[in-house]
Amino acid sequence: MAQSTRTVIPKGFRSAELGWPELHRIPHPPHRLPVVGDVLGVNVRTPVQDSLRIGRRLGPVFRRKAFGKEIVFVGGADLAAELADESRFAKHVGLGVANLRPVAGDGLFTAYNHEPNWQLGHDVLAPGFSREAMAGYHPMMLAVTERLIDHWDREQTAGRAVDVPGDMTKLTLETIARTGFGHDFGSFERARPHPFVTAMVGTLTYAQRRNVVPEPLAPLLLRTATRRNAADLAYLNRTVDALVRARRTTSGEGDLLDRMLDTARPGTGERLAPENIRRQVITFLVAGHETTSGALSFALHYLSRHPDVAARARAEVDRVWGGTARPGYDQVAKLRYVRRVLDESLRLWPTAPAFAREARRDTVLGGVHPMREGAWALVLTAMLHRDPGVWGADAERFDPDRFDAQAVRSRAAHTFKPFGTGARACIGRQFALHEATLVLGLLLRRYELRAEPGYRLRVAERLTLMPEGLRLRLDRRVPAVEDVPVANPEVSSGPRCPVTGAGE
Repeated sequence: MAQSTRTVIPKGFRSAELGWPELHRIPHPPHRLPVVGDVLGVNVRTPVQDSLRIGRRLGPVFRRKAFGKEIVFVGGADLAAELADESRFAKHVGLGVANLRPVAGDGLFTAYNHEPNWQLGHDVLAPGFSREAMAGYHPMMLAVTERLIDHWDREQTAGRAVDVPGDMTKLTLETIARTGFGHDFGSFERARPHPFVTAMVGTLTYAQRRNVVPEPLAPLLLRTATRRNAADLAYLNRTVDALVRARRTTSGEGDLLDRMLDTARPGTGERLAPENIRRQVITFLVAGHETTSGALSFALHYLSRHPDVAARARAEVDRVWGGTARPGYDQVAKLRYVRRVLDESLRLWPTAPAFAREARRDTVLGGVHPMREGAWALVLTAMLHRDPGVWGADAERFDPDRFDAQAVRSRAAHTFKPFGTGARACIGRQFALHEATLVLGLLLRRYELRAEPGYRLRVAERLTLMPEGLRLRLDRRVPAVEDVPVANPEVSSGPRCPVTGAGE
């Protein structure tokens, strides 16, 4: 193949025909229409699930086009493993991620590869996810989970089903706010969401709508939404800037915000600029709660549908934690079967449903498909996780034993990618896994989970995937161990908002 010309790669969305010289060899859905493309039979609210359905028919690599935008999708394990090769491919800030740049700028998740603040931010923040740092976050994770349990106890006593996605979102938002920034949104005590949460959800919803509205029509169709989004962005920025100013006059507890303010990059002395600190805070608040809340919600759904799995997980919790009312940091990693439940839920429904990769230089994918430098493909993670060549003919079946140690060792690398891949993979992976395993252990120890009759899993697609309308009935267990303490006012209240006060 000819050597790369090293031309300047344009920013913004690049349709596939610009980077794939033999694009015609990649299949696409039938009945493609002029101008609008592959829109027959699709639902703009479920692009990921539509792509999964199309991928089942068309194979491990396919393409979709709508309103002049064409994307190559990859779901086969062999091709995904190639795209994970850091020597040939790098992260691509694709359409969905690029639409978040007005929110998070050059934060860790949304930065372009050439932007220096990505590496600087990574170097400054990576120690914040060390084992020592994680052990420091553990008591705060416990405290927030106890607030959730107090809320669920009240709902159970009143005979009401619990709103799983809503409550998991409150839990994970409070956890990242407390551990990362010493902030308390008071989610479980408020009748309505905190205004910051409302603004954050608004900006994410707007970004999602920009993914599916054709560019020529966006100014007309999204005129009101664009004005609302500008107001939401301004509120987010003002609130975070005030939080940072307040922290500069006080001493924190060595959390992520302290690291952003006080830590210089080893060797160079560089520090994060104030604007980038704001962007990193917003990045962690968004990414640090959206994905974990979905993972917990899917896991609780599957536990409610598989009583045998729930019983086995609960027996492990009772055996490993024994009579310990508040498990220590090291006791969480010993819940190996609970972790398998979590991993299997992330396999079937990875809450970050895709990641994009671009060619570092001219190359050929799978020995068949030429790619120019800068050409990119979207790895559909949920399709990769269902590849029957890796997971078997029953890949759609929920089975946590797929993640026992022997099964994991028998699989090739790069077949399980719920946190992305390579240098730009999720920096908070261990944080999320520890938090989710702890929460599942505490909930299994306290409750029997009952699915509501007639519920069938529906998956909502926003920035991440989430079970829609999932509610569970709870039965308090007859405790075989010392009961988990809840509603300790000194523990539950946490640090109040240093910007807006306790009443916000």
